[in-house]
Amino acid sequence: MLETTHIDQITERVEHLLVRYEELMRTNALLAAQVSTLTQERDSLKSRLSAARARVDALLERLPTEGSVHSAFKTSPERTPS
Repeated sequence: MLETTHIDQITERVEHLLVRYEELMRTNALLAAQVSTLTQERDSLKSRLSAARARVDALLERLPTEGSVHSAFKTSPERTPS
C-alpha cells in the first residue's frame, strides 16, 4: 500500500513536470517568434537610419562653406547700403 502511494506521487509529479515542459515549450516558441520579429524590425530601422544619415550628409555637403557665405553677403562697391 505504501509502495503504491509512493508510485502515485511520482506519477503525479512526472505528469506535472510534463505539463510544465509543454507550457515552457509554447512560451519558448512565442519568444522565438518575438525575437525574429524584433530582429527584422531592428534591421529595418538600421536601414532607415543609414538612409537618413546619407541624406543628411548629402545636405551638409550642399551647404556653402564659411568663406562663400561671407563673400555672398559682402556688398559690392556699386551697391552701398543706404
